[in-house]
Amino acid sequence: MKKSYTFALFAAVTFLFLMGYNVLEKESTIDFVYNPELKTVLSKTEWKGTPIDKKGRFTNLHHSFESSFGDLLKWQLSKNPQKREKKSEDRRLISTFDSLTIQGKDDYLIWLGHASFLIQINGKVYLTDPLLFDNTFLKRESPMPLPLEKFPAIDYLLISHNHRDHLDAKSLKFLYEKNSNVKILTGLGIAEIIKNWGDNLEIQEAGWYQQYNLKEEGIQITYVPSRHWSRRGLLDQNKSLWGGFYIQNGAYSIYFMGDSGHGLHFQEITSALGAPDYCLMGVGAFKPEWFMSQAHISPTDAIEAFNLMEGKYFIPMHFGTFDLSDEPRMEPWDLLLAHIDQIDGDLIEPILGKNLLQKIAFSHP
Repeated sequence: MKKSYTFALFAAVTFLFLMGYNVLEKESTIDFVYNPELKTVLSKTEWKGTPIDKKGRFTNLHHSFESSFGDLLKWQLSKNPQKREKKSEDRRLISTFDSLTIQGKDDYLIWLGHASFLIQINGKVYLTDPLLFDNTFLKRESPMPLPLEKFPAIDYLLISHNHRDHLDAKSLKFLYEKNSNVKILTGLGIAEIIKNWGDNLEIQEAGWYQQYNLKEEGIQITYVPSRHWSRRGLLDQNKSLWGGFYIQNGAYSIYFMGDSGHGLHFQEITSALGAPDYCLMGVGAFKPEWFMSQAHISPTDAIEAFNLMEGKYFIPMHFGTFDLSDEPRMEPWDLLLAHIDQIDGDLIEPILGKNLLQKIAFSHP
């Protein structure tokens, strides 16, 4: 049975509000921008800067956005062929937590769900895209492994883009109250959104392939491209940048994808910065693929992207936490296991709260 038009319109507007749906027409790129205070890791002959269109809006590198608001309505009015399967799905992400892990000095990489990772490197604590609280539209379907009262003070907050399931005001304010010296690393244009969420917030905005200025010796963090878009209000479409992070500390590297559709940028990142050790790859919110593929990569395409990057450890994310699309909650993990023989590396089981640097891997058959 089809969804009602009223419900579909409400759902479409809700999705637009949450995910920043973009209905821009194709624009020709006429300029390139960057932060002059940050180092660009590519030479000027290799990289002119992050592209913007003639209206000052950021654009993807290789794929113009081609969907419309009509496509969004088409999705909402269409029957989900997996509706019954999705409703009957009773599995949830496995969750465990040992408080000694975050109290120690050893490095760790802990998935909190969706795109939130708690990372300690050389004694400093980093957190990606924190969404720590439920809100009107987003309710956790798998448990938060770490009690908020035990949350460590964050030194660096890494924000990939402005969508509300990645940039949450309540979460950021909570973290700022625990450590008012927290430093925020993000993309161009984000500071305008968050500058009033705390007193004297220290924010560094980067263009793609720009490296942040860090005081920590031996660690480098570079903002890298993804295939996505940005929008938070009615008039700010693509006015702030989207991307991922490439973290290097000399001993190993971590690539955090952010939100992204498939594209050549994966291989280009490896060409610029080297093959990453740990790849935090989004694999969920991918159905229906005809609609979602421009923004969220499928599990099988994520495998292809991982192989192009020549990564060592595949750590899936962006599934099992919030209901954002048509596929059942744990289908992305099932598909990864079904295609494990195609992964040119080790698949790490994404257990919430566990130190994934311990490299507990699903080996090839």
